[in-house]
Amino acid sequence: MPNSLRIRLVNQTTSSNVYAFITGLAIQHNMARVFLTANGRDLYYPESPPAGKILQPLDQDCAIPLGAPGNAMTITIPQMAGGRIWFSAEKPLTFLRNPGGPGGGATLVEPSVLNPSDPNAGVDFAFCEFTLNNDQLFANITYVDFVPRLPIALTLQTRGGAVQHVSGMAPDGLERVCAGLREQAARDGWPWDRLIVQPQGYDRPLRALNPTHGNAVGASFDDYFEPLVEEAWKKYSVSQHPQQQRSESPEKKRHHRFRLPLFSRGPEPPSPAFSFPSRPTATLRINTQAAFGILEGYVPPGSAELVIGGDESFARPTTADILGCNSGPFATGPSPKRNAIIPRLAAAFQRGCICAVADHPSDPATFYPTSSQCRANHYARVVHECNLDGKGYAFAYDDVQPDGGADQSGKVNAGDPDVFVVAVGGLEAYVGDRLP
Repeated sequence: MPNSLRIRLVNQTTSSNVYAFITGLAIQHNMARVFLTANGRDLYYPESPPAGKILQPLDQDCAIPLGAPGNAMTITIPQMAGGRIWFSAEKPLTFLRNPGGPGGGATLVEPSVLNPSDPNAGVDFAFCEFTLNNDQLFANITYVDFVPRLPIALTLQTRGGAVQHVSGMAPDGLERVCAGLREQAARDGWPWDRLIVQPQGYDRPLRALNPTHGNAVGASFDDYFEPLVEEAWKKYSVSQHPQQQRSESPEKKRHHRFRLPLFSRGPEPPSPAFSFPSRPTATLRINTQAAFGILEGYVPPGSAELVIGGDESFARPTTADILGCNSGPFATGPSPKRNAIIPRLAAAFQRGCICAVADHPSDPATFYPTSSQCRANHYARVVHECNLDGKGYAFAYDDVQPDGGADQSGKVNAGDPDVFVVAVGGLEAYVGDRLP
């Protein structure tokens, strides 16, 4: 694997004022924060400000201008973890420094879509994510926080010639997402439409937030998923089913009676008319897609927890647990078995298919039922519908798929990357694994 990689950034917007910023952790520099400078080649390691001095500006220019529409610029990145390629239109982004960051450098204050006082709150920006290490290049488009106005597409060609492409959205992708959110709000009465961010004075939406961040814009989804959780607990509960036992024939009773010595005879106890064997109404099956194989799950009698694989117990998740995928029963820990279950169980709730089928991960045809009575993350549904190839990370475990299933997450990866193209704007968006 190379120590560096060239990336071709392409301006597919209608603006000549588009900027890129490259951030990440420098793997070969003690995991310190690193930027590419404005020339797209040199590295800048922001120093930690003195203790007590916060929100300090960068002391180098890191805004990489992409030039006129249709222009392409080639940059070179070192090995980086947690990398992001940020884009902004009409105005560069503002990054700030706080003391005490990794590798002895600064803590980076990144642009926020949730803080109205953030200097980037009104800026049209987007980002994609990547990691380049000794094993591979891994990159993906993401909607885990928000849908931006600026669409991003990825294309990766390996040294062997194979091409992977993630299409992203068309230039009007955000408008389509907003229309879908409004339609869903009208259908079920939940505040999907309030996730749309359109600042005062703007003639069109700036972005749409993931419902995980709904409270920041007054879009509360409290108790939204609880009916689905209740339905799942009922479906996978072990219930008591009375079964009538067959009575012995009079002949058999007489035979038993005469076989016993007279002194041992006494009144025969009545045979119970019913027994109560336990059996689940339905059995949940989680394919861990790991050494643990397929694990069965059910709610035992008298229990409030779902038990999967015999020894991993899951309390009922709340809506916040489901949307965030990292709290309550979905918090990961030291058990590899549990950590293999969590993404698949959380994804089944997010996609609203936990009860529709018992085997998970399930086929994408089961995802996101649209009935007004069905609960699912309709932000994620709309996002997938508005991406030209249906791909894109819309929640934390959106890479969960059945064995042999089509990728949902909008990622490209390879251990031998050769050509990596990142296009912003969507003007020449296309579908298919080929170079632009």
